[in-house]
Amino acid sequence: MIAENHQIAYRNVASKLYNFLPEEIDLALTDFVSILDEYGYQITGPMFFSIISNPTDEVMTAELFLPIKGKHFTIPKEAEVNFHSYFLVDHMLTTRIKGDFEVEAQVKYWELMEYMNTHEKTQKTPIFVEYKKSRAGQTYTEMSVGVL
Repeated sequence: MIAENHQIAYRNVASKLYNFLPEEIDLALTDFVSILDEYGYQITGPMFFSIISNPTDEVMTAELFLPIKGKHFTIPKEAEVNFHSYFLVDHMLTTRIKGDFEVEAQVKYWELMEYMNTHEKTQKTPIFVEYKKSRAGQTYTEMSVGVL
């Protein structure tokens, strides 16, 4: 199922670009968290990322995002970490992945693309992936894309 009018909104978000094999996303996340830890930042929300490269490429280029505590950001430029005091993407199509991410992600990606084309929408953002947890403690993933 595809839902319209989804949005992603967080305050005080750190982000960093990475190139990695899809199965190595945990290494990128570990690196990112260690940089934030090194400079004393606490993570306050779930990790999400945007897929900048073609999702079918062997090596993925993605921007990882983590909400953090604090309004002042003082990580050196060499660390290549960006700060967004407010992060918002709206007018999005979204779908939920509940099963095996590696298997379902491709299926859901193509469902989003087909829905976008069928409903004559234009893609305005990269694909975003958010890891979430329900009130009952179940984990799931949302895949979204901004459209016009």
